[in-house]
Formats: sequence, C-alpha cells, structure tokens
Amino acid sequence: MMAGPKGRPGLVTVTFRQLSPENIVAVAKSSGLQVLEWGGDVHVPAGDTKRAREVAALTSAAGLETVCYGSYYRAGHEGDGGMPPFAEVLETAVALGAPCIRVWAGVRGSDAADEAYFRKVCADADRIAGLAHSRGVRIAFEFHEGTLNDNADSAARFLAALPHPNVFSLWQPLVSLDAEQRDRSLRVVLPRLAHVHAFHWLPGDPIDRRPMSEGQDDWRAWLKTIRGAGSNADALLEFVRADAPEMLAEDAAVLRSLMRYE
Repeated sequence: MMAGPKGRPGLVTVTFRQLSPENIVAVAKSSGLQVLEWGGDVHVPAGDTKRAREVAALTSAAGLETVCYGSYYRAGHEGDGGMPPFAEVLETAVALGAPCIRVWAGVRGSDAADEAYFRKVCADADRIAGLAHSRGVRIAFEFHEGTLNDNADSAARFLAALPHPNVFSLWQPLVSLDAEQRDRSLRVVLPRLAHVHAFHWLPGDPIDRRPMSEGQDDWRAWLKTIRGAGSNADALLEFVRADAPEMLAEDAAVLRSLMRYE
C-alpha cells in the first residue's frame, strides 16, 4: 500500500468545454470520480456569482466536491486584454465553494523573463495570495510552459520568492520536459503541492493524447512520491483522446486503480 494519506480521483472540467455543467457532473459521477476543478472560461465565468452558486448546488447534489476554481488570471497582468480583476475571480470562487483558485505565473516562460518582470509577477502573486487568504481560499499556480512556473529550477526560484503561506503550486508532467526533469519538478513543488493534473501525453504537433493505461507506470511512481511525502493531493484527469466523454471512463478506471479506489 502507498504510504501516507490518499487523495481523490477527479476531473478538470475544461476537458469537456463542449458539455454543460449538468453533463459534466453526470459523466464525472458515472466514471467514479469524486472531485472537480471547475473551469473559469466556459463553465463558471469570473464575475457570474449566480452561475457559480448554481454549479455549486449541482455539484453537491451529485455527491461530488469542488476542489479548485480553474481561473485564467495571470499574475502581473490584471486588466490586460480584458482579463477580469482578481476581486471578481475571488468572489466567484467563494460563491462556487472552491477552497483553491488556479492562477498563472505571468505570460512569459522563465527563459524569457528578466528580473523586472519576475519581480512584477511576484508582487502581484503576493497581493492576490493575501486577498484570497482573507477569504479562506488558497492560491495555486499552474505548472505550465509559458509561465514562471515551468520547470524545476524556475519553480524553485518562483516559490522561494513567495514565502506567503497561502501560495501553492499545481503539477503536471509537461511534455516539454524529459523523464528526469519531470521527476525533479515534482519533487521541487511537492512541499507546496495543491493537486495534480493527470494525463498521458506524447510530444508532437498537435500533442498526442494517449490512454492513461499507457502511462500508468509513470503515474504509479509519481503518486508513490506524492503519498510518500505525506501529501493528500488529489489527482484530476485533464483532457482525453478526441475530447470524447466516452473515453473518460477508461482513463478514470486506470486512475482509480492507481489510487487504490478499485
């Protein structure tokens, strides 16, 4: 058995942007998933607190739990390009009942960011962490290319610059990193890991989305690392082959098995 507490299997709802919240809940529940990260671009738009409360009720009625509000807020860029102010994002998360908000560490990869840009993003990150903390909501930065949180070294520097106790990180196995770099990046963010986005992708143009069954050895090792550290981070499936809802059950069965839910 894996050491330490266990997280729960779930779904990132942007996996199915084409589905209504009602259908999202139905497909997640039928696949044996337990938790959701609701997306802020389609399903629960920032500023629409009425919709957020409706989705919260829908989620609860199905016996599921919201673990994160997947916003597209970019630290250091409030107001740019029509991006909603963080205050709206926060109010929406509170109405949704989300204990965590996913945000992004700027709009530049770490290799393209100078010191001034780094400081700008960090200053805003600290600001929003304080605002969210006052409402009992955590901030978790997406681990993603094109941001300051895009590899082990950049994540270590970024998180070290943000000692605020309300700053956390997500993690996913980026296709831009090799196997050793993926493992190292997980270990770096592990002390502040909120949850992980689970998938098995191969690099290409477009990225080749493969069945989770083909990546289960990797995920078994990563989940062992997470549990061995005493983390109860949830693992949320993100995107499936052809964006097809019928593919979710297969991937969910693999994830549930890996997490000892079979």
